[in-house]
Amino acid sequence: MIKMKGVSRIRHLALAAVLAGLLLPVAFAQTSAVTDSQEGAMLRSSVQDPGQYDKSGGPVKFEFKFKEGDKSRILSHVDEDVYVNYRFSRHSVILNRISMEVTAEHEDGSGDLEGTFMTSENAVNRRGGASTFVWGEEYESKFRRSKLGVYDIRDIYFMPTVRDVPAFPDRELSPGESWTAQGHEAHDLRRQFALQTPYKVPFEATYTYLGTVQAPAKADGGEGTKSRTLHVINVKYNMYMETPRPTGSMAYADYPVAMMGYSDELVYWDNETGAIDHYTENFRILMESSFGNIYEFRGTADAEVTSFERIATEEKIADVEEQIKQLGIDDITVKKTDKGLTISIENIQFGGESAVLLASEKQKLRKIAGILRAYPDNDILVAGHTAHYPGGVDPQVLSEERAASVADYLVQLGVKDKFHVFTQGFGDKQPIDTNDTAEGRAKNRRVEITIMDQ
Repeated sequence: MIKMKGVSRIRHLALAAVLAGLLLPVAFAQTSAVTDSQEGAMLRSSVQDPGQYDKSGGPVKFEFKFKEGDKSRILSHVDEDVYVNYRFSRHSVILNRISMEVTAEHEDGSGDLEGTFMTSENAVNRRGGASTFVWGEEYESKFRRSKLGVYDIRDIYFMPTVRDVPAFPDRELSPGESWTAQGHEAHDLRRQFALQTPYKVPFEATYTYLGTVQAPAKADGGEGTKSRTLHVINVKYNMYMETPRPTGSMAYADYPVAMMGYSDELVYWDNETGAIDHYTENFRILMESSFGNIYEFRGTADAEVTSFERIATEEKIADVEEQIKQLGIDDITVKKTDKGLTISIENIQFGGESAVLLASEKQKLRKIAGILRAYPDNDILVAGHTAHYPGGVDPQVLSEERAASVADYLVQLGVKDKFHVFTQGFGDKQPIDTNDTAEGRAKNRRVEITIMDQ
């Protein structure tokens, strides 16, 4: 299970956390402040209707299955409200995206994994906010996981945050059967408290195998119409830890005195692949600092694990180039980049020093949208670049706004939903031509749309 939620890295008073296992990462979606009635719904048990699960199957043994070279993408989102000293502070919208690869498999069934973890956060004090997510900071992580779900990870890595969940006993389990296993959360508190290793909070999780449900076949499943059997496991844990008082200069600095909280999850397990298919979660976490501040995070989370098509191949690049030619779109180049196949729209036109797309550019994007729709399982990254002009609008801000304008329009066209389109702005820092001529500046004023294959 590789999962992310709202408590790992304190950033703008919001903690951003990641859970790991071959589950998935979580992000945060948007809601308003929690009312009493909303709180009651948010803190309810994840198991809404125990009768919905099929308990007729016999005993099953659950194990992670690792195969060298296997790659997957995990995307999670979290609806999280943040309280500071018991007063509502803001709502956080956090999207977590993880690219994982099994780098080695071992005779004992364990696997070595490497991943890139990206967290993108929007936080608002009111309803609304950005419709697409800015590409956030990336973190690398390497670890080994046993076939029963236990991690072996060095303290130089902060991701994933929730570890040893799920963890299975080395025996068969029948529907309705429960077991317990140890785990811990490892939070990144470097920015808020200057802690240089993960802040680990142990817990004992209680698991219950609820039964099975039928799910639609994966889009890339080949047979298409065949449904899948998923095993549903409820995971609950409470955690609490007090921190010993530090010595030396740290004794006078702010530090976490205690962290406590709970998690109530439903894990949907695919026993054929030996991996989590998706999960949902209700959670609440409180942290008290030595300066007397109390931070609280409460919300819901969910995550999906998907495969995706390797798009940045010579054959695919040639195919997209031919489609661009047939569509008659000018000032377009197609190339392979470190994140996938990139369609670079040069000399893209906006209103003067603004991010307002002109009608001609919207028509161009409508044509490109047809190409993007051919890759439904691949995320999209939109990067904005500006030419260099002395004075005027800040090029960095302008590039970010223009990338967001293009991304929002692609979402409006139905190419992807907002959780699968990301944006970046590079200002005038990455020119591809001279800024001394009108022709060169036109090339530098560009938007790059990448069909991501990692």
